[in-house]
Amino acid sequence: MFSKPAKILSLSFSLLILASCAERENPSPAHDVLVRTLGEEGANRFALSLDPTMEGPDGYKIASDGRQVSVRGKTEVALVRGAYDFIRQETGGMVTWAGNNVGLPEALPHADRSVTSPYQYRYYFNVVTHGYTTPYWDWARWEQEIDWMALHGINMPLIGGAHEAILDRVFQKLGLSEAESAAYFSGPAHFPWNRMGNIQGWDGPLPDGYFGKQIALTHKMLTRMRALGMSPIIHAFAGFVPEGVKRLYPDEDIRELGWGGGLPLENNAFILSPTSELFVDIGRMYIEEWEAEFGKADYYLADSFNEMDAPLPDDHQAALSELEGYGEAVYRSIHDANPDATWVMQGWTFPYHKDASGKLFWTPERLGALLSKVPDDKLLILDLANEYNRVFWKIDPSWKMYDGFFGKKWIYSFIPNMGGKTPLNGILDIYATIPAEALQYENKQNLVGFGFAPEGIENNEIIYELLSDIAWTDKPIHLEGWIAAYSKQRYGAYPDSIREAYALLNTSAYGTFTDHPMHRYQFRPYSKPEGVEDHATVHKSETFGHAVAAFLKDGDTLKGSAFYRYDAIDMVTQYLGLVADEMLLAFLDKVENGEGADLDEIAGILLTMDRLLLSHPNRKLDDWLMFARSWGDTAEEKAYYETNARRLLTTWGGDPVNDYAGRVWAGLIRDYYLPRWQTYHADMQEGRKDRMRAWEEAWINASGVSETEAFEDPIAAAQAIFASYYKPQ
Repeated sequence: MFSKPAKILSLSFSLLILASCAERENPSPAHDVLVRTLGEEGANRFALSLDPTMEGPDGYKIASDGRQVSVRGKTEVALVRGAYDFIRQETGGMVTWAGNNVGLPEALPHADRSVTSPYQYRYYFNVVTHGYTTPYWDWARWEQEIDWMALHGINMPLIGGAHEAILDRVFQKLGLSEAESAAYFSGPAHFPWNRMGNIQGWDGPLPDGYFGKQIALTHKMLTRMRALGMSPIIHAFAGFVPEGVKRLYPDEDIRELGWGGGLPLENNAFILSPTSELFVDIGRMYIEEWEAEFGKADYYLADSFNEMDAPLPDDHQAALSELEGYGEAVYRSIHDANPDATWVMQGWTFPYHKDASGKLFWTPERLGALLSKVPDDKLLILDLANEYNRVFWKIDPSWKMYDGFFGKKWIYSFIPNMGGKTPLNGILDIYATIPAEALQYENKQNLVGFGFAPEGIENNEIIYELLSDIAWTDKPIHLEGWIAAYSKQRYGAYPDSIREAYALLNTSAYGTFTDHPMHRYQFRPYSKPEGVEDHATVHKSETFGHAVAAFLKDGDTLKGSAFYRYDAIDMVTQYLGLVADEMLLAFLDKVENGEGADLDEIAGILLTMDRLLLSHPNRKLDDWLMFARSWGDTAEEKAYYETNARRLLTTWGGDPVNDYAGRVWAGLIRDYYLPRWQTYHADMQEGRKDRMRAWEEAWINASGVSETEAFEDPIAAAQAIFASYYKPQ
């Protein structure tokens, strides 16, 4: 016979089991994320319950009795985040782009805590992430990413939203021919710049079946995001039109834009005048067409002048009036179709863009004019680049320069990555501390969110785990303690060697911020600027070498951790790339002095790096090309998509942006960067620069990747090659 307390305990446990069964019969979207992450058995160890009455913009409460974890959350995303918080903090698990480490122990640790986010929205993605990372993802990869978002507490992703497919319908309803509309669109990897009016028609036209596939994928993405209560941001019409509109409307004021990306003039975009009713009409038609296909949206992104001068009259007051008109036209085009929707605008260009004299183009007066005709609650500004203001440009944050964005809603964000570059880069202490400054700023006005907008992802995973945590606190994070917990979650241990490694990294690669970290071997052989010793920008210091040595010290013990192996490969390949860069400079000096020189040792280092990277899940050209080719139904279509994907990673489209993506990837090193140098050096005739451009174009139009083998024991290989070049002072 049970005693009274035991009866109560038994009854409570029975009710818990019943609740768990009910949960399985009517699984919530949050529960489904956990099933995909932990498996059915693991997911059922979490009892999830929604409570919209919880205080604060968003939050969750975790309670564990050792057998099951109760998570109460204000939203579906908060429930998933709460479960992931428990997985990380109590069981030492982690979910990243490189893989998962999420096994639950039989006896669950006890926990009892509440977490509240100071932000209504946790924002994610950059417009160009959908060129540098996601353009050819399939639904399986998108499903993984949406789960990653939910686990990391993100509820406001910026997506492409089948923008091109809907815009094509609108253009043809307007009266443009299929050919005139098709001439407007770029290749899929270049869509972001097409969407922002930087280019038109580059690397097009698209295969006939593309739009149908884009629509189908977007339906799946939106269905999942909406089920989780996310608020995706969708692209809207920002005034850009095909040149063929001049035929239909010969009296319209249609202005040519210039981005400066080095592309032919025929790829310049065209924008309607803000006084044009056609501007508003097309924008309204676009929203109506999009919502007829996908249902109502809440947030629409439109940027008319990203990194470009607005085509304004010389008169100061007339220019301000025209900016008011542009803002009003974009807002009206959204509002007339959906009065409940909010216009979203990127804030990157405001502190970035300079006029011909070097002064900020977007003065407070000009930006104030652009925003003046839009109600405060109907505009959301993505203040994307707070680390750039602080570290790179060394100017006041935009939210101070622009008076809290004049009362409009805004989101505090970072851009931790340019182009998907893979080197370790960024000041962890900046990410951990400065967001709290904005929360405490007395004139912050309508700060509603926090986020991160990397141009490319699947790199520097420590930064994104850190930023995800920042979104759920109003205080700075103490980095030393956070890294100790991170290391246990990622590697299963935090020995002195790892402690030493991260202390050294925080004063070297993760204690400096470089705008575009690239190696010398990744630049065109003929691109060295005159009078400049080198333009490689990856962090190099003795301290970094010491950090890599410390990280490898316990490699034989830690190499059972997949995450340890991946991070060791990243660090060693970065170090070897720096060695190759130094050798390349010496090689160039010998060539310039007429001395005998060859690339043999440099080639050996680069090929070793390539083989090491074959053991990393996110560093292979093969995977990038596989995603691209999967969009094609015929051999011709597959070849087109592969060519477009190759072009973005290499020449991009013009000299100023050539090599911009700068990936340190297996396949790209052995098939592109190294043979480009070897071919250029072997060809000592006149005109070899032009021949090298032809070589690059031939590579872009080729197919597949050459074969090689990964090391059987990549950690042993990394330790050996590192030891052969690491000579501490």
